[in-house]
This record gives sequence, structure tokens and C-alpha cells, in this order.
Amino acid sequence: MVKFLETPAGQKLAYSFIKGTGPTIIFLGGFKSDMEGSKAIFLEKWAKKRNRSYLRFDYSGHGQSSGDFHNLGIGDWFNDAKQIIELKVKNGIILIGSSMGGWISLLLSRELGRRLKGLITIAAAPDFTEESMWNNFTEHQKKEILNKGILHLPSDYGDPYPITRYLIENGRQNLVLREPLELLCPVRLMQGTEDNAVTRETALKLFDHINADDLSLFFKRGADHSFSDHSCLEIIERNLEDILQGC
Repeated sequence: MVKFLETPAGQKLAYSFIKGTGPTIIFLGGFKSDMEGSKAIFLEKWAKKRNRSYLRFDYSGHGQSSGDFHNLGIGDWFNDAKQIIELKVKNGIILIGSSMGGWISLLLSRELGRRLKGLITIAAAPDFTEESMWNNFTEHQKKEILNKGILHLPSDYGDPYPITRYLIENGRQNLVLREPLELLCPVRLMQGTEDNAVTRETALKLFDHINADDLSLFFKRGADHSFSDHSCLEIIERNLEDILQGC
């Protein structure tokens, strides 16, 4: 059942929270996605069957949450995640971050310390506003963002993506691949070989950047960016259960 949480910043965040045993599993969705996606719903059904604590939510400007997407960026969505965790979750945490959610989960991991019991990223896109967008934009596209404040990029998932100057500049304030990431929990990175949004090189760069005693990178042949067909969901489930056994 979807509820709404008003944050100190005045945003109304849509969320669904199941109380259960063990650490709370939190799903962090991607750019322009929402908590009704196949992975988020699959994990909720999984959690209900096993009496596990589970939280999914919409960032501000996404899904059913309030806020104007055009005025928001990575730092705002990171703060949304921090605030909903502070207000709703009191125990240990396992983060599952998909695409942009992978970036946000890495930002969270730097603050959660030993409270973080596990991290799973799926087609993680850390620093994508700089590495994948700005660095690959043409001079014309860069001028359009700087002068008009917005650029619309084609999307494989529906309407064009509105890329704002604020998104780019705010992303630069929240980069995670510029200094080492020291993680104290098991980390599982997952990547599809047919992902057209996040490259294999990105997954390898993230793998090399993380310092953790228990760190693995999985490539799934044929999987696309959504990483959500039956076999991919089984991989996510298997790795989540593996992490939980150690909690």
C-alpha cells in the first residue's frame, strides 16, 4: 500500500514499507523511473513471502511523489533517500540500486558505515551526468544547456529525457568516482552485456574503484539495461539471499 511522507524539505514522497525481520532492504530506482517497476515489485513480493523488511519509494519529481523534475538533481534525490531512511528505517540496511539508484546507493554507503549490511547495484551509473552525458555532448548540445538551461535527449523508454543545466551542475557536486570508496559490507555489482545505457567499462571502473573485502562483479550475457527478465531477477534474488545469510 502506497503512503506519503512529508520531508523536512517539504516534499511529499510516495513509498511502500513492509515491516519484517532482519535488515531493511531498500530499492533505489533509476533516472525517470518509479517504484512500480518490475524489479521493485518483484523484491516486494519476495520480501512479503519471507517476512523481510522492505522499502521502495519515488524520488521527488518521480512517480507519485511531489516536485518538479526540471528543478531537481542527484543531490536532491540523495537527500530524499537519506530523509526517508532517517524517518522510516531504524535497523540495518541492504541497498539495491538500479542505474542512477546505483549512484545514489554509493552516496548513501559513504554515510551509513557499519549500518550498511550489503550493497547490490544493477547496471549502476555512477557520475553519469558527467561521464556519460556532459563528456559526450557535442559543443552544440553543451551550448544549448548553458544558454537555454535544458536539452532533450531521446530515450528508449518513452518521452525524451529533459537534461537540465541544474542536473549537470548538481551532479558535479555529488561525484563518487573521484576518491576511493571504502565499503565495510558485501558488495555485488551486476551488469548486462547488451546494456545500451551503461558500458562494461563503467562496471569495471566501479569494481576497481571500490575497496571491500567481499566484492564481486557479475556480467549477464544478453541482459539489457533493465536487467529485469526472469533469469536476471533470479540472479538478484540469489545474491540478496547470499548477503542475508551473513547478516
